[in-house]
Amino acid sequence: MSELLALSVSVAVLGGIWALMALGPIAGYALVWAGFIAAGCFFATGGDTKALTKTIVGMIYGAMIAWVALLIIAKVPVPSLGAVWPAIVVGVTAFFLVIVASVDLLSAVPANVFGYAALVGYTLSAGKLDALTAPDNSNPLFLIVVSSILGAVLGYLMGQLAGVLKSKQAAKLS
Repeated sequence: MSELLALSVSVAVLGGIWALMALGPIAGYALVWAGFIAAGCFFATGGDTKALTKTIVGMIYGAMIAWVALLIIAKVPVPSLGAVWPAIVVGVTAFFLVIVASVDLLSAVPANVFGYAALVGYTLSAGKLDALTAPDNSNPLFLIVVSSILGAVLGYLMGQLAGVLKSKQAAKLS
């Protein structure tokens, strides 16, 4: 089986299982789309064990920076600045997504940005600003962190299964 076909089959099978899990038994604790972002990030970051760590750490870091940004925007309103205030907060916090890239675990800037974007996107689209400090699974930070960890592991498993599928075909040919 070609590498591309093996990866395609792996992503299809494990992606389907992930969707079933996230929409079924772990619904409310993980988000299908956020897990897929993390799985994609795993591959974009290199698709190895180092990428697994960098994806998890980077996405959690980005989500935490976004969480701080949203808390500042929500809890420290500056009505006189209108939309300028949130833009300033986003600009300042986004700086911290990249400046940390000299630290190996945070050097996968896309992971940092994906975590930030996932938290902001979910919080705003789901109307969850009031849940930012909730001590339960309604907290957007909790959902994005869990989804990022599970999604990165999903990406790793996809890669492993693809390797097995490719190897089995290669073994049959020899």
